[in-house]
Amino acid sequence: MSDIIRLLPDSIANQIAAGEVVQRPASVVKELLENSIDAGATKIQLFVKDAGKAVIQVIDNGKGMSENDARMSFERHATSKISKSEDLFTIKTMGFRGEALASIAAVARVEMKTRQTGEELGHSLVIEASETKVSEPVAAPEGTSICVKNLFYNVPARRNFLKSNPVEMRHIIDEFQRVALSNPEIGFSFHQNDMEVNQLEAGKLSKRIVSLYNKNYQQQLVPCLEETPHVKVHGYIGKPEFAKKTRGEQFFFINNRFIKNNYLNHAVSNAFQGLLSDDQYPFYVLFIEMDPKHIDINVHPTKTEVKFDDERTVYGVVRSAVRQALGTHNVTPSIDFSADVNFEAFTEVLKNERNSSKERDYGQFKSDKLDNSNLQNWEKLYDFAEGESKVSQEQMDKELFGNIPEKTVTIESAANTSPEVSNEAAESSKSFQLHGKYIFRQLKSGMMIVDQKLAHERILYERYLEMLQNESGASQHCLFPQTVDLSMADFTLVSELKDEIHALGFVFDIFGKNSIIINGIPSELQGCNEKEIFEGLIEQFKRNKSELSLSNTENLARAMSKRSALKGGQHLEIREIDSLIDQLFACEQPNYTADGQPTLVILSLEKIASLFN
Repeated sequence: MSDIIRLLPDSIANQIAAGEVVQRPASVVKELLENSIDAGATKIQLFVKDAGKAVIQVIDNGKGMSENDARMSFERHATSKISKSEDLFTIKTMGFRGEALASIAAVARVEMKTRQTGEELGHSLVIEASETKVSEPVAAPEGTSICVKNLFYNVPARRNFLKSNPVEMRHIIDEFQRVALSNPEIGFSFHQNDMEVNQLEAGKLSKRIVSLYNKNYQQQLVPCLEETPHVKVHGYIGKPEFAKKTRGEQFFFINNRFIKNNYLNHAVSNAFQGLLSDDQYPFYVLFIEMDPKHIDINVHPTKTEVKFDDERTVYGVVRSAVRQALGTHNVTPSIDFSADVNFEAFTEVLKNERNSSKERDYGQFKSDKLDNSNLQNWEKLYDFAEGESKVSQEQMDKELFGNIPEKTVTIESAANTSPEVSNEAAESSKSFQLHGKYIFRQLKSGMMIVDQKLAHERILYERYLEMLQNESGASQHCLFPQTVDLSMADFTLVSELKDEIHALGFVFDIFGKNSIIINGIPSELQGCNEKEIFEGLIEQFKRNKSELSLSNTENLARAMSKRSALKGGQHLEIREIDSLIDQLFACEQPNYTADGQPTLVILSLEKIASLFN
């Protein structure tokens, strides 16, 4: 029998290695930026075309390379930073992977120009699919320029698996932000399709954070510092009131290397305990400095996951650092022992109840069925309950609640609904609100309880879904257009969703770098804060995307319905209650929200009776 095991050709071996290192264009960006940092650059430029599929170019003013080093940098397992096995556990630099450039050159066309400080001439290399095409002296500025063209051109299966340009661009922006955050002393510039996306001057970390995101972050930053003999933690955390309902703005760096670590994330969450709800996530950029011999950074090929030899100690120091920052800067609420807490709480409740009806325009629920005031209606109901009124039951119902038209509700599947919910729920009109959250309605078979927020959410979901599918959203122009400053990632996301957002009824234009100006909003959102609604829509969209696999249309409909639905504690008049119930039972699926939460429950007479036995 002949031998069947043989060595792979270098070109194929390099392509296999590329599968680990080069997962998408953002992976190339990360490797090239980190190499420039290790070269001692003080200014780095990133140019991207076609979301990195056509061109990725990084230019730096670092120390450059000699002719021999330039050629060796594209060989597998070639490195300047490892000479013995012990060196693997003392590395503090970034782009030390020996096969990174070799892997990139195996799946793209790579052009390099480099010149060392003090040399008259530099050197130029052109490599295609691991084969050197050009190697010659060339006039070049000090530093290194690497241009990667036509990524995965010789691996069509890998190229076909790349996502759309906006998605790949968001990944590139994420990598750029991480590198820029961890190196505020270096100036960065970022150009996409010949347009400047960001220009970052060298400076302090706080300035870098504000430059990367927007000026609103300046007022939420709280400095954080904790130092022990073995571990040092420093950076910034965000104030609790600025926390968001989506992850994505939480950054940990170990010796300036970005990492993902749920254990350390829990340490920060634990420090914020009592200040945030479970579905809120604070902003933070925290740097951990410790001896590399206590860290294993070779857990994952991308180096984003690490292991500590003493995780509990690091956890404790991080939690202590965040708690101390919150306490030192008076972020945690203080207790006034001279005040009567019970009396103040009672006063606040009264104040909220008086003002709740003024906080929102409920025009979407109003109808012309009633002319009597809500106060008069309740007085009549009270008189009737006391037996002081001689009006018949039928006449009282008519005066209080009007004539509710009969509705036929079609349920798609019996498995998705409760058998007790039928036309009687739509026909009945004996309703009242409890604590501004729940609506009670009498049925022939018992009682129905509706969660007003979830019910409104279902109504709006079907309405917005129809708008998106038919591109029929109506807009009303803003009297005073509002400017919204976005992060690079959010700006890219909004650009990607521009047509869908317009279909909802929003009208906006690009207004400078990473900013938009809102000129119109959906017509049913009268009296709302345009900026707050828009920012909430984007945050909810990102949250849905991180947790669920949805189309953009479905995601936007869900996000918009959640962010614009009635809030708990908001008072509704009788006609608004009736209108809400009518609209709910006109939905295709009135029993559940889009994410499966029940909008209503039924208590049968038997169930109610059992509560007293």
